[in-house]
Amino acid sequence: MTPLSDVTMQALIFLATLFIFVVGLMVLITIIVFIRDVSQKKDAIRHNYPVIGRFRYLFSSLGEFFRQYFFAMDREEMPFNRAEREWVYKSSDGADNTVAFGSTKNLTPTGTPLFVNTSFPTLTEHTSEPPPVTIGPYCPQPYAPTSLINISAMSYGALSEPAIRALSHGAKLAGCWLNTGEGGLAPYHLEGGCDLVFQIGTAKYGVRNTEGQFDVERLHELAASPRIKMFEIKLSQGAKPGKGGILPGEKVTPEIARIRGILPGHASISPNRHIEIGDTGELLDFIDVVREATGKPTGFKLVLGEDEWLTQLCMAIHKRGIEHAPDFITVDSCDGGTGAAPMPLMDDVGLPIKESLPTVVDILTRYGLRDRIRLIASGKLITPSGVAWALCSGADYVNSARGFMFALGCIQALKCNRNTCPTGVTTHDRRLQKGLNPEEKAVKVKNFVDKIHYGTALIAHSCGVPHQRALTRSHCRLVQPDGKSALMSTLYPRPEVLPEYR
Repeated sequence: MTPLSDVTMQALIFLATLFIFVVGLMVLITIIVFIRDVSQKKDAIRHNYPVIGRFRYLFSSLGEFFRQYFFAMDREEMPFNRAEREWVYKSSDGADNTVAFGSTKNLTPTGTPLFVNTSFPTLTEHTSEPPPVTIGPYCPQPYAPTSLINISAMSYGALSEPAIRALSHGAKLAGCWLNTGEGGLAPYHLEGGCDLVFQIGTAKYGVRNTEGQFDVERLHELAASPRIKMFEIKLSQGAKPGKGGILPGEKVTPEIARIRGILPGHASISPNRHIEIGDTGELLDFIDVVREATGKPTGFKLVLGEDEWLTQLCMAIHKRGIEHAPDFITVDSCDGGTGAAPMPLMDDVGLPIKESLPTVVDILTRYGLRDRIRLIASGKLITPSGVAWALCSGADYVNSARGFMFALGCIQALKCNRNTCPTGVTTHDRRLQKGLNPEEKAVKVKNFVDKIHYGTALIAHSCGVPHQRALTRSHCRLVQPDGKSALMSTLYPRPEVLPEYR
């Protein structure tokens, strides 16, 4: 047998020593952890099962990721399942998003929409583009957007700088609008040259003075921008109806603090409502102030709960004159959004869009205001079927936030309320942002919008109408508890206009 060389022997001795050191270090760490666990009294699991009890928390924190990739079926996950996300990913990539071997969607749950195809679909040569509808006909600068789907309110703060830049450039390419969210106007909103909707939140970020009070002069300055087409007063949002926006302190960078007029590193907590708006009369007053100062369409966003106040609002509008009506209402769903929110509000307060949108449409119709006040639907409408349902229900336009986040590369890591988003969409960590290329993602935004338009057109033509805006409640059925479906036009018949408002 050939004797080992001195170099080989030294290498083996080194490896053996290293192995003993590593094992010894692991044993030492285990002993330290054991002592800490048995001596503490705050956690019963760690006290009763030292060391191994810690794995419970590790597996619990990793569980949501394991379920997403290994255990959940394509249609099981919440808030968006894998099938929905994959449709957006493929669409935004411009890839083939057809499927094979039959649908994996369960078509039997109550409320599932089923579109009513005709025996004689619309021929290609008889199709047309959906005509735009005018928002704010009594304004000096009305707005007639062409895109059926637009980017919902997401502030600079909730989203990162490259994400806002990508959305701004992408919205310009797609011909849709971008809502600034309640965090004020950032230079990245303007960078792409797209149409903007400026949202006025309860904290008045972007339109407040140094004391934090509403500043009409700031409103004049913003209105001078040709990029800002409309102003939206946020009464409530899907993630937290009855509570203002929440931006954790770790996400309040010096630049975001400067734009919002707050201190860096301190949580941005907006009031739960506008101090100027305590009833329907004050709401109309505030809308008039904003509209007169800007000359541009002004409306409000809300999650519907009790609806009697909308009746009162309609009556108040007729007393003042329909020119005083809000130019649009954005109806948000109760089932969450992109930002931080308390679970009791996100889970249990407000109505879902499937109930609230038809309700608002019918109330406005009954009081003869449906054509005066345009309706924008928002809330988990990220596929053509969701958008088509909203159009059937009576919406004029659809907003989406999370759909566009998926287009930017969001993987539903559920870390939006922290500064640790792995895709760079909702973090201000420069290292994590490096993976988000605004130029590349802008194209994905455009592709997503194009595929939504194409998919909703497929549904419309299958139903025998020339374009998406021609869809009505008679083109959609909803599955009922007994398993059968019923026409929306039967479940939600179009109400007659009250005689005194005709």
